[in-house]
Parts: sequence; structure tokens; C-alpha cells
Amino acid sequence: MSKTFGEKVIDFNRGLHYSDALPEDFMVLNPFMDNPETLEVMQQFYHKFYYDSNQRKFLIGINPSRHGAGVTGVPFTDTKRLERVCGIRMESAHTHEISSVFMYDMIAEYGGVNAFYKQFYINSPFPLAIVRRTKEGKYLNANYYDDPTLFKMLKDFMISTIKNHISLGLDTSEVYVLGKKNAVFIQKLNKEAQLFDHIKVLEHPRYIQQYKSKEKQIYIDKYILTLNNVL
Repeated sequence: MSKTFGEKVIDFNRGLHYSDALPEDFMVLNPFMDNPETLEVMQQFYHKFYYDSNQRKFLIGINPSRHGAGVTGVPFTDTKRLERVCGIRMESAHTHEISSVFMYDMIAEYGGVNAFYKQFYINSPFPLAIVRRTKEGKYLNANYYDDPTLFKMLKDFMISTIKNHISLGLDTSEVYVLGKKNAVFIQKLNKEAQLFDHIKVLEHPRYIQQYKSKEKQIYIDKYILTLNNVL
């Protein structure tokens, strides 16, 4: 019997590992290895919302934050929304992540989690959290494109990862890229590896929540129209 979309995602996440070189002061965090409960709630999520073999469209983020998927193992999902909206409680951590707020407000207007996740899959070209050490010795969230050397070191891994995402059962006729700067780099990867036919770019949820909160409804409408191929 063939595996469901969700079972394939679970296998993918369980096998995630990055051990290649990184520039000085950068570090990769793997929530699936660091917290046993992350593995458990992630499995509950994909069994609940992806227990089918439907082909889905791909929303592609940057890389997980420490307070979103870096804790729950579910992209753009902090523990608050994992429990309140998805019905999955996490005992070992309690997090609030602003990108998750926008994403779940948009999903609610789209028709709710069941309708949305039946059609869409969200993940990242680098699906593990990246942190960078400051001069003061603190570690802060980092993006895969923050440093040219970092991007160069991660590029082959990211192309391989995107191909693995596609193999889960994704529609490659178009991809929805979250974040304009992210899109610049996804376009570079796409040019090299011919991954998707068309790229549609949407503003990143963090940017909207931080800088455009008064116009949030405009961006929610833009997301829904774009995802429905009206825009």
C-alpha cells in the first residue's frame, strides 16, 4: 500500500540532517533531534491534515524560526496556533511567532485548516532553523541568504531538499514564494535546477505583521486571490 502525503512528509522530517560545513558563527538547529515532543506533534499534524494522496501546491518560505517550526516542526505554526487552531497541544514548549499569526488569520479566511492544508503544503528550501552568534555571544535567527558564503555552502543541499519536497506529490506548474528577497534566491535555484514552471511572489508574513499591520486585510486578500489564481 502506498504511503499518504503526510506519511511521506513525516519520513522526510525524520530523516532531516545537515552536517556539512557552515561559516563561522552560524549554527543549524534540528528540532526533530533536539526535542522528542516536536517529532510527536509534527507526526500528529501530518496524520491529521495530510492523510491522503492529494497533489498539493507549494508555498515556500525561507527557513524555520526558533519560535515557529523550530519548536513545533510545522512551518509557520507556533504552539499557540498548533493548539487553538489545529487541536494539537504541546506540553514542553509555549511559543508565539508573528508570522504564524498572519498565516493562520489568512488560512481562516481561506476556509480553515482542513480546506487549506488539503490543497497546500508549506515548507522551506532549508527546512531547519539557522542561528548566528552575535559579538555579545547571543544566538539570533538567521536566514539562509543573510551571508553569501552561507548561501553558497547551503545551495546544493537546498536544491536537493526542494526536489525531495516535490517528490512528496507537489504540483510544479507554479510555486508561491513568501518574501521578495527569498524569491530572488529561489529564482537562482530554479534557473539552475529547473524546479518550477512559474514563480509567484507574496510578501512574507513577518514583513506584513511587522511593517504593514494596518493593511493586513489587503495582504490577506492578496494571498487568497493569488492562491486561487485570480491574481
